Amino acid sequence: MKTEEVNATQSKEDKLDVLFRMQAGLDKYIREKRNLNYTKSEWVCKKALALMVELGEVVEEAKYKWWKNGNEIDDAKLKEEIVDVLHFFLGMCIDSGMTSDELFDIYLKKNKENYDRQNGLSSKTGYEL
Repeated sequence: MKTEEVNATQSKEDKLDVLFRMQAGLDKYIREKRNLNYTKSEWVCKKALALMVELGEVVEEAKYKWWKNGNEIDDAKLKEEIVDVLHFFLGMCIDSGMTSDELFDIYLKKNKENYDRQNGLSSKTGYEL
């Protein structure tokens, strides 16, 4: 789905579903255009590596060098790098066979578990205060 097609569907559809569909379309377009054929494992690894590189670019844009005279953070560039991270994260989800509903459900469970760990309510120890 191209960007200009999104506006018509935004009000009718869950935004995460839209992002998943758009990313799947972009990935398919790139694979076909460049004749790329990798295994599921190779795609997930490639996306994970790309995601790590993009995270490095986020850190650079956030001016992490406290020992250097810094400039103001360019919010637009920072946000663009964060969206690049999202592109590769979504691609990893899709390549691993995860749907937007699965991501949401797994996130909810993990979020609850993380709260439980902080509050000493989890079977995992070592997190409670």
